[in-house]
Amino acid sequence: MNYSNGNYEAFARPRKPLGVENKTAWFVGSGLASLAGAAFLIRDAHMEGRHITILEQQDIPGGALDGLKAPEKGFVIRGGREMESHFECLWDLYRSIPSLEIENASVLDEFYWLNKDDPNSSLQRVTIKQGEDAHTDGLFTLTEHAQKEIIKIILATRKEVENKRIDEVFSQDFLDSNFWLYWRTMFAFEEWHSALEMKLYLHRFIHHIGGLPDFSALKFTKYNQYESLVLPLVKWLQDHGVNFQYNIKVTDVDFDIQEHHKQATYIHWEKQNQKGGIALTKNDLVFITIGSLTENSDNGDHATAAKLNIGPAPAWDLWKNIAKQDLCFGRPEVFCSDIAKTKWESATVTTLDARIPEYIKKIAKRDPFNGKVVTGGIVTVKDSSWLLSWTVNRQPHFKQQPKDQIVVWLYSLFVEKPGDFIKKPMQDCTGYEITQEWLYHLGVPVEDIPELAKSGAKTVPVMMPYVTSFFMPRQKGDRPDVVPEGAQNFAFIGQFSESKQRDCIFTTEYSVRTPMEAVYTLLDIERGVPEVFNSTYDIRVLLSAIGYLRDGEEIDIPGPAFIRNLILKKLDQTQIGVLLKEYAVIGKD
Repeated sequence: MNYSNGNYEAFARPRKPLGVENKTAWFVGSGLASLAGAAFLIRDAHMEGRHITILEQQDIPGGALDGLKAPEKGFVIRGGREMESHFECLWDLYRSIPSLEIENASVLDEFYWLNKDDPNSSLQRVTIKQGEDAHTDGLFTLTEHAQKEIIKIILATRKEVENKRIDEVFSQDFLDSNFWLYWRTMFAFEEWHSALEMKLYLHRFIHHIGGLPDFSALKFTKYNQYESLVLPLVKWLQDHGVNFQYNIKVTDVDFDIQEHHKQATYIHWEKQNQKGGIALTKNDLVFITIGSLTENSDNGDHATAAKLNIGPAPAWDLWKNIAKQDLCFGRPEVFCSDIAKTKWESATVTTLDARIPEYIKKIAKRDPFNGKVVTGGIVTVKDSSWLLSWTVNRQPHFKQQPKDQIVVWLYSLFVEKPGDFIKKPMQDCTGYEITQEWLYHLGVPVEDIPELAKSGAKTVPVMMPYVTSFFMPRQKGDRPDVVPEGAQNFAFIGQFSESKQRDCIFTTEYSVRTPMEAVYTLLDIERGVPEVFNSTYDIRVLLSAIGYLRDGEEIDIPGPAFIRNLILKKLDQTQIGVLLKEYAVIGKD
């Protein structure tokens, strides 16, 4: 397997690998990683779909990419996915998957045209004092000291920031900045999370620094992620004969482990309280999704709080059982052992009439019923005790959603702190109480809040114990390689496997990159896996980022005036000087 860039290999069609007709494939889990892996097997490895089986514990596919209408409760989305132009593997996949909406178009075509016609942006990123504009005004407010800290972590080696927390490499100067407010709420980072992952994110999205305050860097699907991304892919796989088996819990995988040879030999599962499994040969490929950010999620409803489920967690127990067999299979305990640091709660609000949408319109500065971009991403309530953020995507957000309803998603990072209107922690609140807290921060008159929350909305809270588990401080070896050294017929895929590329987690891109690497490695596909976009090595991007991080303030060259003038004159005669002026790092004449 090799990495590539450019369109030479991107447009190439690989030939059929030798002996693929004699192989079968088993996928543990039916999240995006498994669905993508199955698609790559069919499209690029020329494997017949009937030779592929996907084993899923739940009764529907999609994993964390969900979106459904729960009986009696209402619409539910546990989280949302932000996408951008340079998700190279994701778009490589979806160029081949037919749209369910537009005849003779791919999902990529559909997505591209939608975001071309209706580009994303936020008109009010942050509020304060019950719905007032916080006037962050697109500024990062980074002090010189904080700017130096960003540069320092970018220049640091990965090893230097292993096992370190964000607050161990950044001072209070940085943590008090608008940059951190934007960043932490957009990506769900906490101060105790991984400085290594923070570094990877800075590298990965440095080309979007300028679009961070107003979300102009982002792109979204037309509907919720389940209907827009999962269903078209599942239909394509089913049309190719892929076998989906639901309500089956994989409990362990056995391996024959020798010095330079590792082979999966048996999959253990439980179905209808009966133990079973299947023996594997070298021709049986196994792709295992390890860990889970949505494991043990619990849904409440408008009258019931979501519960924090700290009981047995099958996805994590599976990885623990596997990890016991070899050191190179990772250390799951690093990620799943401190629920207090990995949990947060989200909620889906469905408005029932026109009253609440009027308050949304006031803050979003757009009509939520017009079918186009509304908030353009999350609106963060700066003075919220919960650090509450909320968003309204294009409506309808569900195909079956009534035209007079709006679906809102919100989440909070500080679920253990009492609210500002509801004097309770979010984790103890019913959907009705969460709605009241949100309406308070929308600017609804306090005397109107209880009744409006009762009759004007229906809310489903969701507690997720492991939702930021992959952000826990880590070091090399904590996550297993996608294809461990010596592996003959198996791979680890998803957010908790380690790509050899400089990519970051908590993205749909990573969920597609890891199975692409797995399939291409195990079957020696004669086509390169697209490498991560090279923006971090582009001097133009770096200079542009510097300008934005300094809020447009030019760099001051120290020393006497004649020395500064001499330096600037010398720079004027070079391409470097042209670039420095073009990106406003130094002043123009």
